[in-house]
Amino acid sequence: MGIHRLNHAVLYVSDLARSVAFYSDVLGFRPVAMTPDGFRGATFLQAPDSTNDHDLGLFEIGAGAGRSTAGRSTVGLYHLAWEVDTLDELAATAERLAAAGALAGTSDHGTTKSLYGKDPDGLEFEVVWLIPADLLDDTALAARKQIGRLDLDAERQRYGGQTRGGVGISVPA
Repeated sequence: MGIHRLNHAVLYVSDLARSVAFYSDVLGFRPVAMTPDGFRGATFLQAPDSTNDHDLGLFEIGAGAGRSTAGRSTVGLYHLAWEVDTLDELAATAERLAAAGALAGTSDHGTTKSLYGKDPDGLEFEVVWLIPADLLDDTALAARKQIGRLDLDAERQRYGGQTRGGVGISVPA
């Protein structure tokens, strides 16, 4: 089986309108008209610049739903990671997440520069920029074995704010 990328994710949410607003307003997703007739309580979203049919499905299960305990007391998914093209885009996303009170943390994984956010239901996600293959060096590769503090300004000085990430890794060269 030759899997080459995640096609879409589906999340159960307590309040569909609130979640659609969050993913649209904060992360730029846009609803796509593909909910089957007669099916209520679901919205499908496409990420900005995506050519995918949809990238995220949200299914409402109601306000009485408990918060996920995955990783604390049950098994389950920890987070999803979405890739952005540039460090400038990563920085703008950090600002939007912070303004929404949804920025849970940042980290430098050597070859990847990451933001962590939480949606209105507390479901965690990652937004990541990958160093392009031709810019990888021994320092970045060695740093994959530790989690460092992310300094976005320093990373933009080093790699350039508009350098397209993931080229030769997740994006064909």
